[in-house]
Amino acid sequence: MAIEITMPALTPSMTEGVLAKWHKKVGDTIRVGEVIADVETDKATMELEAYDKGTLLLIAVPEGSTVTVNARIAVLGEPGEKVDAVSTSLPSAVPKIAASPTPARAPVSTPAPTTGNKGDIKISPLAKKVALGTGVDVTRLTGSGPGGRIVRRDVEGAQGGGAARSSVGIFGGKPVAQDGVRPVSQMRAAIARRLVESKTTAPHFYAEREADAAPLNRLRASANAALELAGDKLKLSVNDFVLKAVVEALRRVPAVNSSWEGTSIRQHGSVHLAFAVALPDGLITPVIRNAHAKDFRTIAREAKDLGAKAKAGKLQPEEYTGGTFTVSNLGMVGVERFSAILNPPQAAILAVGAVVKKPVVAANGTIVPGERMSLTLSADHRVVDGMMAGDFLKALVELLESPGVLLL
Repeated sequence: MAIEITMPALTPSMTEGVLAKWHKKVGDTIRVGEVIADVETDKATMELEAYDKGTLLLIAVPEGSTVTVNARIAVLGEPGEKVDAVSTSLPSAVPKIAASPTPARAPVSTPAPTTGNKGDIKISPLAKKVALGTGVDVTRLTGSGPGGRIVRRDVEGAQGGGAARSSVGIFGGKPVAQDGVRPVSQMRAAIARRLVESKTTAPHFYAEREADAAPLNRLRASANAALELAGDKLKLSVNDFVLKAVVEALRRVPAVNSSWEGTSIRQHGSVHLAFAVALPDGLITPVIRNAHAKDFRTIAREAKDLGAKAKAGKLQPEEYTGGTFTVSNLGMVGVERFSAILNPPQAAILAVGAVVKKPVVAANGTIVPGERMSLTLSADHRVVDGMMAGDFLKALVELLESPGVLLL
């Protein structure tokens, strides 16, 4: 008896997925638990396992198609079993549009290039030299010279004239990329929906503090040296200290660890700490479960393991859902300060900037070299007020400036 394989909901928020790749072909024998396809969800590309056994009789969805949850994607059955009664059409499966280059400044109707007897484009030597230096595609130009010859002014007009030519410099005026369009991935579409929802429905406000990062950097260097001496491959990062400090700051100001639920505010007794990880097509926020009950080294190890799984697209739904507070750190790419958008329904997110060496005023009034790190809290004003945000940042700065307590 034929068995339909349908698109499962691989993540809690998934309503549709892209059939990225088939690992099996029609006629193959399928075993229970065997990976038959890869599916791109709103969070990651995940493996689709078979829940039944049999012979793959029909693939109803080609690779690259967008399929709604519970729609048919394939059919299993007995070898030689007829499946004519099962329609192969699937209105809910929409093939992705392949990226198609769009020429810059292309007119509505592009005339054919003017050519000579041998099929070569008729172009003056000077115009050809200018075109080579600026990256202009002469096959798309209409010549204004004698006999339709492409001349210098045609090339300069296509690439913006003399002002643009003078700015070419040592880089040769080559395009920075191929013009074109690309389909929006499931992840990027989900990010777009959630960020628009967050920015338009949650009243954000921002509070910022700077922390003296010198004590943290000194402790981190000595701790890493000790770990290396002990043969431990764990290498502590600034972000590891920030994650642990956030947990302890939430212990001191627990009201920040809350969520808006419309008619009520949920106070979370546990800290499920999310942190942003950049991916090629967006970002994902793995969650360190019950971070309040874990020591510094456990948090550091879990953060590294989850980060690696995120970049490999191997996170399971329970590893990136249910966070109660999020940390976003752009310090590793040199961003000194920024404001993050809330990750609803969480009431707050912390943006962490790079450690910057700068002159600072010491307690005795003298100017001395210092190391500073910006900490910007984005908060939902329906849950968090200014004083509460200030109390949280105060606690966070105290912990980061006395980082030894984080190791206890």
